[in-house]
Amino acid sequence: MTDAKHLAQLNIGRLRYPTDDPRMAGFMNNLDFVNAIAERTPGFVWRLKDESNNATAIRPFADPDMAVNLSVWEGIEALERFVWQTVHKRFYGQREKWFAKMEGPHLVMWWVDAGHVPTVEEAKARLEHLAAHGPSDHAFGWESIPAAQLWKTARCA
Repeated sequence: MTDAKHLAQLNIGRLRYPTDDPRMAGFMNNLDFVNAIAERTPGFVWRLKDESNNATAIRPFADPDMAVNLSVWEGIEALERFVWQTVHKRFYGQREKWFAKMEGPHLVMWWVDAGHVPTVEEAKARLEHLAAHGPSDHAFGWESIPAAQLWKTARCA
């Protein structure tokens, strides 16, 4: 039995347009590319996807325009490296083209036992906990991780 922990993360975004709208092409046409980079990044463990190889059709919120991204990483450093030191950063910088500004947290992280695959329901509950109670060991964001430094220069607005 191992006590190893991995980092789970959920981020959500309210799509501005339907995924087949031409205004979403810059995002949709690059999903496979960015997801492939994630999967090749050292420390990547798992990501939520459906038969289309992404999660854009998975809509677990009452808001039908709310998209989700759920993944697991070996640790903070691996996720931080992918988010802020790959082409992902460039797409993140253009997020306002494709996603509406949201109130409240849109990212939550938490520790899971190595080998655990979080469910969407578990992830939603962590996000709700963060929104209701603020950062804790149960649910947190970048600002709660002293070792995380890259996000500070490209932080979420």
